[in-house]
Formats: sequence, structure tokens, C-alpha cells
Amino acid sequence: MTEKRTVPIALPATGQEEWQAMRESVMTGWLTQGPKVADFEQAFARRHKVRHALACCNCTAGLHLILTAMGIGPDDEVIVPSFTWISTANAVMYCGAKPVFVDVDRLTYNMDPALVAEKVTDRTRAILPVHLFGLCADVDAIAAAAPGIPIVCDAACASGAAYKEVPAGALGLASAFSFHPRKPITTGEGGMVTTQSDELADKINSLRNHGAGVSEEQRHHGKQPYILPEFNVLGFNYRMTDLQGAVGMAQLAKLDGFIEQRRLWAQFYNEQLAEVPWLQTPVSPEGQDHGWQSYVCYVHEDKSPLSRNAVMERLFTEGISTRPGTHAVHMLGLYRRRLGLREDDYPVSRDCDRFTMALPLHNRMTVEDIEYVLNAIRAI
Repeated sequence: MTEKRTVPIALPATGQEEWQAMRESVMTGWLTQGPKVADFEQAFARRHKVRHALACCNCTAGLHLILTAMGIGPDDEVIVPSFTWISTANAVMYCGAKPVFVDVDRLTYNMDPALVAEKVTDRTRAILPVHLFGLCADVDAIAAAAPGIPIVCDAACASGAAYKEVPAGALGLASAFSFHPRKPITTGEGGMVTTQSDELADKINSLRNHGAGVSEEQRHHGKQPYILPEFNVLGFNYRMTDLQGAVGMAQLAKLDGFIEQRRLWAQFYNEQLAEVPWLQTPVSPEGQDHGWQSYVCYVHEDKSPLSRNAVMERLFTEGISTRPGTHAVHMLGLYRRRLGLREDDYPVSRDCDRFTMALPLHNRMTVEDIEYVLNAIRAI
């Protein structure tokens, strides 16, 4: 009989490198945004082949910064997928604009390009696709469906992912990444905005620091560090700390190795779960470099001996943590009330909310962990 194990849904792969990376910041006393964040930004920009990378406190703040810098506000509309984490739509609401939902593709879980054109109005200011679970949205098809409308990407899950050999951060006008512990690389909390636009980068650089005319680092290293900067716009306190920047540099050095390991685990899952008729495994379309932030399956309850929730409960009793893929935002109380939405308005997102299940996938997993998960599913 197999000994019971504990297999978490995710676990950040941190160690001595991250611990040591913070020492210099701690010893020098420069803890807020400074030289370590600048190093992290430059390295992240190189890795994702963009002119600008601007660190911030989390991905939600990054999306808010982008939309604010674009001038999006009341009476504007932004098209977002209905199956995503709530922050995608929340960032639009923070600007006073209206999120307009579009359903997703049942295989990729990403925004369905075939449904985008019907959502475009004369108030549409941007389209905000999500690279869900590390798989890039079909941005070319989305752009073709709505010519001339800027694309802003929620790349929270997509560090290191690519679409047609273009890194996720270089897709669209701008992208926002997350460094939450469930993401491929982590700084605890934290985010990054990437863009090729000098104008947008300048605006975001100011907005993340209360709207200051110069950054704190520029001021401290300038000729008159005792003079406070000018403030001409309403900004936010969305900065990243140098402690996080130092950890980010250590993590970024491991990113490609992390993704390759996750890819191999995902491939092994796919091969071994092919024999389970009630479980639809995730896809990685040709031309996509999946980042494998999560391994999300679809439980076909008409074929399964148990419901999705009962499967999750059974695995939980065996020490295996699972989660729904994410939620259908249009089904959440806030958006049902504010926008007058119904569950059946976006049927694919509704079904993905009810039937998707993320299995454990992270860079501390062992062969024994994977086999334990597989055996528990086979037992069902």
C-alpha cells in the first residue's frame, strides 16, 4: 500500500540563491525601489525582448497602470475574457471603465477570437486577453477581429512563455506579469509591466511613484537629492521593493530551467492521463511555447464516476491539493449585480468554472509526487 503523501498545488522553488540575494539590500539599508529593482527590470526586458520593463507591487497594479496611462476612463469599454481571475476585470473597473466580457475557447481556456468582433462598439478602447495558465492567447486572431484597437495582455501566468517565437511580454501594446508564489518565478508579491512604447513607459514610470516627475533613485543620485520632485498627475504607490528585486534576479536566472522542468512534468501527465476517459488534459497548440504556470484539466462529468468537486474532495483526503482552474467572473456577485449578468450568458466560461481542475505542478515536485497523484486519479 502506498504511503500517504502531501502534494501541494504549488510550491515556490526558492533557496540559498534568493536568501543570499537579499543580503546586500539588507546590509546597505536600501530596501525600497532602487538599484536591485533596476537590475531586475533590465534583465526581464532582455529576456522578453522589449524596450521597457517596469516593476510594480503586483500584476493587478500593473494592469491598472497600463490602462490609466492609456487614458482609459468613464464611458470607455475594455473587452476581457469571462474566464479569468477577477483582477483582470477589476483593473478596468478601477479606471471607471466598463469590462465587456467575451467567452473563451473550451480547449485553450483563452479568449475566443471568433467572438471578439461582436463585442466591439464605438466605446471600445482596448482588448485585454489573458495568457491563462501560461498559454498565450491567439493575439493575431484577436487583432484581426478588431483592427486598430490596442491589445493589452494580462500575462500574469506567462513569464517565459512565447507566441510564434515572440515572448509574451512583447505581444500587444503592453503586458503585465505576476510574481505571486504560484507563478513560474516569484518575488513573494510583485509585478512587471513590459512595453515597446517610450511614451507609455514614461507615463507608467511616473504613475507608479505617486505621479512624481523623477523616481526616488534618480532623485537620490542627482545633484540635489534634498529637493522633492514635481507632481503634475495623480499617481499611485505601486512600487516594488529592492528586496523583491534582488529575489527576482535570482529567480529570473532559473526561469528557463523552471519552464523546461514544468514542460516535462506536463508531458508526463498528458501521457499517463490519456487512459482516463473522463479527464481532458490541457493543450499546447503548434507555435506556442507554453509556460505551464498551471496544469488544468477538464472533468467530463457525463463520463466521470464522480463530480468535479467530489474528485477534488477525494484527492484532498489523499493529501493532494487541487483547485478549480479559475472562476467565471461574470458569475461572481459583484459583476452579476453591477452589469446585470447571468450564468448562461457565457456558457463555455460557466462550464469551465464548474468542471476545470488544476493538478499539482511546480518545480519542487518529485517523480514520487507525480506517481502518487496519477495513482490516486487512476483509483477513482
